[in-house]
Amino acid sequence: MVRIHAGQPVFPSPRFSLVPPAATCCFYRVPENKITPGILKGMKGREPIAALTAYDFPMARLLDEAGVPLILVGDSLGMVVLGYPDTTHVTMADMEHHVRAVARARPRGLVIADLPYHSYDSVDLALENARRLMAAGAEGVKAEGGTEILPQVRAILQAGIPFVGHLGMLPQSVHEEGGYHIKGKVEAEHQQLLADIVSLAGAGATAVVLELVSPAVAREMTTRVGIPTIGIGSGQGCDGQILVTTDLLGTSPDYIPKHVKIRGDLRAQGLQVIKLWRDSLSAVPTPTPGPGPSPRPA
Repeated sequence: MVRIHAGQPVFPSPRFSLVPPAATCCFYRVPENKITPGILKGMKGREPIAALTAYDFPMARLLDEAGVPLILVGDSLGMVVLGYPDTTHVTMADMEHHVRAVARARPRGLVIADLPYHSYDSVDLALENARRLMAAGAEGVKAEGGTEILPQVRAILQAGIPFVGHLGMLPQSVHEEGGYHIKGKVEAEHQQLLADIVSLAGAGATAVVLELVSPAVAREMTTRVGIPTIGIGSGQGCDGQILVTTDLLGTSPDYIPKHVKIRGDLRAQGLQVIKLWRDSLSAVPTPTPGPGPSPRPA
């Protein structure tokens, strides 16, 4: 697609079609072969579902070019973008900001946004905040919990907003649980996880993320429901896998979780490029100040 200024002619790529103007741009690009909640559900048992996180426009564009069908604007951005120790510090304003950036990329993948900590404590609050994320450009929302948040889930779905569940280790409950622990090893947890996923599927959820669930239990949960399970650190028995993209690329600032197989160290490569550029400056003569316009500010 030709890069233009507002008011100039548009020459669309065949990949996109044009529809009436959106509020934030002169044209709204709708990608062809767009992944919908129905298409995502239909992938269960047919092909592995690849899901990754995106927090900004360039990463969303990169995932789109790679053909990733499910893009999560996750509250993990608190740890890998905003520098917080966990996800409990992320606000609705943070999520709206990053959802808008991702949505501007108009990816073919389904864009799901996390409802952050304490943003769905009641039915009314959950519905209000789900609508805010949809207004920012999300195509569905995700929240942590099972039967205990079923009233919120039903209200969101009844409002026509697609919903993705999150079971197992719940990062927003890290303080209550005293850390991150594998779930399902205890029989009571095992049975509760089964009840939770059946309840979410019955309510009409599009998919459910299973985080740090015992692999055998994750596989059993996957066979119990007709919607996709997306695993993270839960073994290979799920319908798909999701990772924090900065973990996959090796650029996360603090650590890379054990379940992530490193396929490239972009942090080391980026560091090398930056140092090479920095060192190259010493070989460039320092310009002598003289008359003329001031340089453009950075």
